[in-house]
This record gives sequence, C-alpha cells and structure tokens, in this order.
Amino acid sequence: MTAREKLYEGKAKIVFAGDHPEELVLHFKDDTSAFDGEKMEQLAHKGEINNAFNAFIMEYLQREGVPTHYLRRMGPRESAVRRLDMIPVECVIRNRAAGSLSRRLGIEEGQILEPPVQELFLKNDALHDPMINHSHIRCFGWATDVEVDAMERWTRRINQLLVRLFSAAGLILVDFKLEFGRQGGELFLGDEFSPDGCRLWDARSLEKMDKDRFRRGLGGVVDAYLEVARRIGVPLD
Repeated sequence: MTAREKLYEGKAKIVFAGDHPEELVLHFKDDTSAFDGEKMEQLAHKGEINNAFNAFIMEYLQREGVPTHYLRRMGPRESAVRRLDMIPVECVIRNRAAGSLSRRLGIEEGQILEPPVQELFLKNDALHDPMINHSHIRCFGWATDVEVDAMERWTRRINQLLVRLFSAAGLILVDFKLEFGRQGGELFLGDEFSPDGCRLWDARSLEKMDKDRFRRGLGGVVDAYLEVARRIGVPLD
C-alpha cells in the first residue's frame, strides 16, 4: 500500500486521504468486533473478502440507479470513494425479527416482518448507538427533514434490490444498516455493505452466514462470508 495520510481508524476499516481532495481510500482490516468493541479478534483474509464484497454490492446498486460514494477498487484491501460529510444516523431495515428488535420487543427470532420495519440509530459507540426518531434528528440538526426522507426512501429501495439479489442465491436478507453522507449538496450511500453489517441466513437451513457467527461464537466466520460471496457471484481474486 502506498504511504498515505491516515485520517481515521475504526473497528473494521482505516480511512486514508485519496489522490484528489474529493476522494478517500478505504482500507479493509481483518479485525472483527462485536458488542461495541468489547469482543475483538483478527480473522485472516476477512478484509480482502469484505472489500471485494462491498465493491460488488456498490456496483450493483449503482447500476440500479442508487447514488453511492464508491468509485473503484484499488487493490485487495482498498477502494477509492467520494469524500462525504457523513450524517451520524444509521438507517436499519428489518425483513425478519432478529437481534435487538427481538430483545426489545420480545418478538420471536425469524418472524417475517411485513411491511419491513425501519429504524434509526445515532452512530455513537460510546452511547451504544441509541435508537432515535425524526424529532431527535430535527432538534439536534443531524440531518434535514428532506435528507431523512431521502435516506429512508433509498433504504427501502436498496432493500428491494438486495432482497432480490440474495433471494436468487438461496439467502434470506434478514436485516442491514446503511449510512449516508453529503457531497456538493447531494446525498450518497456511504460506508460499506458486507456481511459485517447485515444478517444473512441460508434459505433452507436458516444457518447464519454473517457476523452473528462471530457474536455467538459459532465459528466459521470467514468460510460463511466466502460462501455468501460465491453464491452471489463476487469475483474473488
């Protein structure tokens, strides 16, 4: 990797300055974390898989008209993206009950949610990403009403597109989170889309094929990521 200015390091990625002022470089790490960083481990090759997986998904969404920050892959672990002013709100959509929704509401894991449930969370690890609503966002100026409406609309559209993609590969897209940001007055999908930030189950066995394998100590995390990538056609070189 060419020496670059490191701007930020998170649990799964390092953000570097790009070749142009409007660009950044995402470096995908092998680090894996859960429970806001309380559980951490390195899983060999996970960064390479997630970089390829994210590139595949972002390119698919772009072909379907979704504005994303993704520009190009630069190597096994790196991708160039637009430099965004990130909105500190996570948009979550749930097609089946799992995770915190099941715990909060006492809903049995796996229950089909029709229509899908949409939720908003403040992106803040120190506060454990608390759930928020439109009133919080408006009061504290995290985003405008127009931006929130657009984020929720794009989240629903992306859900439709990805449910179709994963269903064709024999997978259930249980839930996922998205982040958005601004550049030049326009809204773009930011961050990444990989098995780190969604739940995917095998459609027949309901076997977990995502980071829940790490959260629950099931093992085989990288093998599951590779299997999902293989099924949807991610080129892994």
